[in-house]
Amino acid sequence: MTVSSTSSTEAVPAQMRAAVLHAPGDIRVEEVAVTPPGPGQVLLKVAACGVCGSDVPRMLRNGGYVMPIVCGHEFSGHVAELGPGVEGVELGTLVSVPPLIPCRVCAHCVQGDFGLCESYDYFGSRSDGAYAEYVVVPVGNLLTMPEGLDPRAAAMLDPAAIALHALWKTGLRTGQRVLVVGAGPIGLFAIQWARLAGASDIVSLDLSEEKAAMAREAGATAAVQSADAARELAGAGFDVVLESAGNAAAADLAAALVGPKGHAVFVGIPHAPVELAKDTWNRFMRLEVTLHGAWNSFSAPFPGDEWRTAAAKMATGELRWEFMITHELPLADLPDMMRTLGDRSTFTSKVLFVPSAG
Repeated sequence: MTVSSTSSTEAVPAQMRAAVLHAPGDIRVEEVAVTPPGPGQVLLKVAACGVCGSDVPRMLRNGGYVMPIVCGHEFSGHVAELGPGVEGVELGTLVSVPPLIPCRVCAHCVQGDFGLCESYDYFGSRSDGAYAEYVVVPVGNLLTMPEGLDPRAAAMLDPAAIALHALWKTGLRTGQRVLVVGAGPIGLFAIQWARLAGASDIVSLDLSEEKAAMAREAGATAAVQSADAARELAGAGFDVVLESAGNAAAADLAAALVGPKGHAVFVGIPHAPVELAKDTWNRFMRLEVTLHGAWNSFSAPFPGDEWRTAAAKMATGELRWEFMITHELPLADLPDMMRTLGDRSTFTSKVLFVPSAG
């Protein structure tokens, strides 16, 4: 499937297709009204929207903060209409959209810590997202893409920026040894960032044989499929461990395999209690290991150099993304695909929905 890299300035329709979450598990692709942009906003014609791991439990079990709601927060689009008073934005421009909508006035926002915003909004969970043909976006959330960048790549900036934001917390340096736990898109981007940073060894751990193959393609020097195999390669411990699997066993292992004065950063979101074994606790305490939490990907000036660096590296080809895509689908397939992701009956890596298809 191809996605156009440009967008005409055709008239915006009154109705559009959207995948609407009415209740957990109740997802309907239906015709809804196109909301016109207000002051300080633009209307985007969605080019592509990826599935984040958080979308699956939200849409199947947990629900959004409000419902009905259109989910989807990893997206790109072309500017289709300007709200009143908006200047300096050209129709047809390809943009990526950081999904956090910060208040910009609380103490954290003023300091540039947008991820700690005390009154934030968020596409796809608190406000309508991009599993739709059109979406309204504040001008402050537009990130113009480099000339010629594929819109699908622009829709994958969120996981790329999340991985970079996490690794920057560790102070990763040339020659260090890195373990990446979980080889989903965030993990695959983390492997590439570690390679670009000059890591000497980059070990990937994922139980999936298919994801291990993807990790090697991303540049992992070794891709193992068991905790024991990771322990065998750890030696005295890794300098940096990034945990993106989001389960209790992975969290314990990540903390246990860091070496002296090393760093572990946690990106994955577990859906059950996490308990660290006594030996894990004793080890990271005595080796003076630093454990970091990493939520989202933002810094000042918003959305942060994480996003701008990822866009630039994708544009030069240094950061690869297309090999991760296993599915490109029209919106009509979204309810069934979400159920497939929920029961894990089919191998997937990055799933993209292309609203203009079908």
